[in-house]
Amino acid sequence: MEDCIFCKIATHQISKDFIYEDEEIMVFPDIHPIKEKHLLIIPKKHYVDFMQLEDDKLMAKIKNKIQDLVKEHKLKNNGFRIVVNGGGAQAIDHLHFHLTGPWGKAADM
Repeated sequence: MEDCIFCKIATHQISKDFIYEDEEIMVFPDIHPIKEKHLLIIPKKHYVDFMQLEDDKLMAKIKNKIQDLVKEHKLKNNGFRIVVNGGGAQAIDHLHFHLTGPWGKAADM
């Protein structure tokens, strides 16, 4: 997508320090973190939102990467949230997952 900032990051038109990157997904810190850890997990292929994602292999890859990140950033027993916005609720119309934490066991909802 021509004007999508995440597509430009995926094609390296915009420089970004990645925590993880391969041919299908990329991970980097959110520029407006809400917690100590706030990572974005993003497919490189442009999907407007979650409802467009029909690739089960890609979804499994994203799930596995998020699980790795939870362990890597010591969030497993410290409280974490995984959020995906859709239907126009996202600030950038490109599917992305937010991993945030630590939240603690009894985080306010």
